[in-house]
Amino acid sequence: MITVSGLSKTYGAFTAVDHVDFTCRPGRVTGFLGPNGAGKTTTMRVMVGLTPATSGSVTIGGHRFADLPNPGRLVGVLLDASAQHAGRTGREVLAISAATMGLPSSRVDEMLEVVGLNATEAKRRVRNYSLGMRQRLGIANALLGDPSVLILDEPANGLDPAGIRWMRDLLSSYAARGGTVLLSSHLLHEVEQVADDMLLIDQGRIVAGGDKATLLASTHTGALVTSTDNAALAAALAEAGLAVAPSGTGLSVDAEPLQVGTVAARHQIVLSDLRPDGGGLESLFMSLTSEGQRDVLQGDPVLAGASPEGAHR
Repeated sequence: MITVSGLSKTYGAFTAVDHVDFTCRPGRVTGFLGPNGAGKTTTMRVMVGLTPATSGSVTIGGHRFADLPNPGRLVGVLLDASAQHAGRTGREVLAISAATMGLPSSRVDEMLEVVGLNATEAKRRVRNYSLGMRQRLGIANALLGDPSVLILDEPANGLDPAGIRWMRDLLSSYAARGGTVLLSSHLLHEVEQVADDMLLIDQGRIVAGGDKATLLASTHTGALVTSTDNAALAAALAEAGLAVAPSGTGLSVDAEPLQVGTVAARHQIVLSDLRPDGGGLESLFMSLTSEGQRDVLQGDPVLAGASPEGAHR
């Protein structure tokens, strides 16, 4: 379990993380979302001791990361896939990590197979890896110690569609075995598919959090429906007291999809499409982070001359 309590991080007058509180539970994937500069990476860096907190605390399994005697055996971390020794081979990178954690060399082969790096690729220098291959190697490193917690910042960056699906299946199976996953990503559709819980952060503050179903249910505004006879369906819906309007090739209805489907079934009208109107993670994200959508703002620590560390938030 990850517990974040009253966490803040400031760079001079700039507040990158502002009194953040949340918990990531075992057996669940928590999606950590927000626009560029919202505070995601800074929060994750504080979690694993790379950035000191200004105030507040983070515990993993009840302990501070710095107090863990062999942290790689409890926490698997991937914050920057490019931050791997470019002159070493993929196998060497994992072998050094395995030796550091006191793991047998056989674990290296196991992880290379898990992440889909073959024998030829394992012998190549990391400088010759594509971004997707570096991501796979970084994930192998994070999983090497068989940790109970994973902290991953943009792990799908650079992966092709097959790789993204592989990542989704990997994280789902990991959580199903009781693991705790904190996943930061800009790929909202992928997070929506894999996450059990979600946290939205904007300008250093958590603006929404909770289980996915509850959060997304609050964004639905009606239903979109298309049938083999839209005119008959519109009449039936209006007769049932539901507001109906044309929308593209179908109808927009001010009602839950279940209500629309029930009316259609009663009148024996065949539906070719029925789904919530609006809603979804993208709608929630945009509605809660609209003021924070930017790549760089005046007052950003990079522009203000603060530590470059502030650029990786």
